[in-house]
Amino acid sequence: MPNNAATEAAPLSIAPMMDWTDRHCRFFHRQITRHATLYTEMVTAPALVRGGALHLLAHDPIEHPLVLQLGGAEPDELAQAAALGWEAGYPEINLNCGCPSDRVQSGCFGAALMERPAHVAAICRAMIAASPARVTVKCRIGVDHQDPAQALPAFLEAVAGAGVRHVIIHARKAWLSGLSPRENREIPPLDHDIVLAMKARFPELAITINGGITTLAQARAFLDAGLDGVTIGRAAYQRPGDVLLPADAQIFGAPGGRSAAQVLDAMRPYIARELAQGTRLSAITRHMLGLFAGRPGAQHWRRILSERAHRPGAGLEVIDAASEAVFSRTDPQRAAV
Repeated sequence: MPNNAATEAAPLSIAPMMDWTDRHCRFFHRQITRHATLYTEMVTAPALVRGGALHLLAHDPIEHPLVLQLGGAEPDELAQAAALGWEAGYPEINLNCGCPSDRVQSGCFGAALMERPAHVAAICRAMIAASPARVTVKCRIGVDHQDPAQALPAFLEAVAGAGVRHVIIHARKAWLSGLSPRENREIPPLDHDIVLAMKARFPELAITINGGITTLAQARAFLDAGLDGVTIGRAAYQRPGDVLLPADAQIFGAPGGRSAAQVLDAMRPYIARELAQGTRLSAITRHMLGLFAGRPGAQHWRRILSERAHRPGAGLEVIDAASEAVFSRTDPQRAAV
């Protein structure tokens, strides 16, 4: 069955990251890049369908282009979750077949699904039939003792046969026993070449690469090599000023990118609105700590936000103090305003 909505892989996206890419993070990132695709944290289908946790789908329309990532293992349940995602305003829904955490292993989903390509195909068919949302898959190159040269093409053939037209491949194996989720992001060796080989083998499939990519220059090189998209995770989160501020110009060819100062100005109304609704300042500023990474005053920016934003009643005056610590070193005229 063909996917019932044409899909285009974004040249650049920011990876879904548990406990990181929440709605505050995504709003912040959208002030930095207008064109990169953003992802939610993984939302489990049981939480939506059985638990009724529809608040997990909340987002600001400004976050788009935005993808909802779902986790789960039951086709019918994931189909219902996909329909809920579409109704909540997500035009694209991604199935997580790459997360190696104990939580997903106990539920036999995430990276554990790499061992069940026929079942993943059944899930994808059910999700595609449930709504007009584009359905994509994020996977690893293999798990445990699988041979990626055999396991990965078999997996891609299965999901493509189900109608999926875009796959995001994290270019590492996942070890479901013996390594923690953090170790699974660092210890298994990267194999970018196999992802490039899969694009040559499946030219009709849009393939996005993920894993170990830390600069826009690397991203550009993979795009020039023929891949359809690049997903950057921790580097985009930890150094958004370096990685995302130039992205619209360098990757999308779009003029008029913002400066870090303009990003802060754009965040102020959002922060004020969220504070008025009872959100703690630290829930927002924890995502902003790396905005000035590598620049004069960055240490003072991080220290002030880290020490003061969690205090009861903390407000925009904390942002002002942290900003002054930066701009007094880089832009004295702005600091004096």
